[in-house]
Amino acid sequence: MDFALDDIHQMVQETARRFADSELLPIAAEIDKKGEYPAEKVKKLAQLGFLGMAVPERWDGAGLDNLAYAIAMEEISRGCASTGVIMSVNNSLVCDPILRHGNDEQRAKFLKPLARGDLLGCFALSEPGSGSDAAGMRCEAIRDGDHYIVNGTKNWITNGKEADICVLIAHTDPSERHRGISAFVVDRRESPYGIGKVEDKLGIKGSSTTSLVFDNTRVPVANRLGEEGAGFKVAMSTLDGGRIGIASQALGIARIAFEEALAYSREREAFGKPIGDFGAIREMLADMATEIDAARLLIWQAAIGKDNKGRFGKHSAMAKLYASEMSARVCHKALQIHGGYGYVKEYNAERHVRDARITEIYEGTSEIQRLVIARAVQQELVAGAR
Repeated sequence: MDFALDDIHQMVQETARRFADSELLPIAAEIDKKGEYPAEKVKKLAQLGFLGMAVPERWDGAGLDNLAYAIAMEEISRGCASTGVIMSVNNSLVCDPILRHGNDEQRAKFLKPLARGDLLGCFALSEPGSGSDAAGMRCEAIRDGDHYIVNGTKNWITNGKEADICVLIAHTDPSERHRGISAFVVDRRESPYGIGKVEDKLGIKGSSTTSLVFDNTRVPVANRLGEEGAGFKVAMSTLDGGRIGIASQALGIARIAFEEALAYSREREAFGKPIGDFGAIREMLADMATEIDAARLLIWQAAIGKDNKGRFGKHSAMAKLYASEMSARVCHKALQIHGGYGYVKEYNAERHVRDARITEIYEGTSEIQRLVIARAVQQELVAGAR
């Protein structure tokens, strides 16, 4: 197998890296400090085609593949983790389900402006009382003629404050649990809903995380994604793809933490020589570099699997599990290499630790990833025994 990138993927990588180096790295610490949404940078991502990367050109997307998306996500997240997750949500959790489950009318109305970056999207699945147990949600969408009446609260919504479009997962028949769940595209301009608490978070402070409040919100039946009762499958398949984006985000965070720790290890001296010459530091750097490369291979495997229209859920869960936990380990070691300076905000090491932590939680916790992987390998074992 040839691991070399072709010309298109190299171009995407170089473009994303230049943007991260020139536009994001210089201001990432300030974004974190102020907790401000990087609106100008998001507009520039749109101009680069990075908000609808795997959307075909017919629907105003960049017409690239998921490998290109993973490559760009790594580079953008290396520059700024907050900007990375904003990009990830719009691509993976909003454009992707509308592309795969929507009809042409929905794609023309919603997907085109989302892919261009004229509109921004969010994904609403989790609730105050249901996170990993998605079938336990209480938000309801009850049919009323040519509309659904939506009531309920959604929690932990990335882009919630700024989003124009919401991909909503809600019960249309609560008695059926996961078989009674449907998916909708909710246009905030036509079907207003409330923005609840904006969370004060540990990390990724430049992206908003809010609750959404639906109070008799009227959503046209024409905005339903797929058939009534198919929403659980829409949500789970969307998360499968979303895990590729978050794994790539975790990889980008780990990479910048490693690069800064490596540079610091050559600058900082102790006992008359750079600390990078000491065996303990070298071992940490070696482990960090190895884990980063291993995570990238898992991510690319999942992205290529999705591009080949195969079953990639197990591989996306593996990539997300390993990359997120790898990122936490690498950022921890990077802070340790910085010593006392790693613990203060003068350096970036402590920010990377904070940013990395969320990647083990959203798009499915590490515990959920292990359940997905275990179920998949057990099914493969049974299938092989037949």
